Amino acid sequence: QVQLVESGGGLVQPGGSLRLSCAASGLLFSVYAMGWYRQAPGKQRELVARITNGGSTSYADSVKGRFTISRDNARNTVYLQMNSLKPEDTAVYYCSANSKNNYWGQGTQVTVSS
Repeated sequence: QVQLVESGGGLVQPGGSLRLSCAASGLLFSVYAMGWYRQAPGKQRELVARITNGGSTSYADSVKGRFTISRDNARNTVYLQMNSLKPEDTAVYYCSANSKNNYWGQGTQVTVSS
């Protein structure tokens, strides 16, 4: 019943920008903290950015100043604006909803390459 569907991934050149979206359904979106995680081949999944139900944000040091997480509760959607992309940002990006229960999206591939 609960679904998180990511979109917006793709291939971009270094220095480029990309905006990821995560549309949630089947849950009371406004009470959930939302996070973006990423996993590169051979590496552990890491937290990239998080936004609480109250709108407070936090970021991994590696993306601070380049990425911005936001949410639109009216649209049940969380976004990740990614600027100044680097090859090391290449990964599958996952959306997560966190409250009493935790849910994950299927992931969207982001590839940064020239």
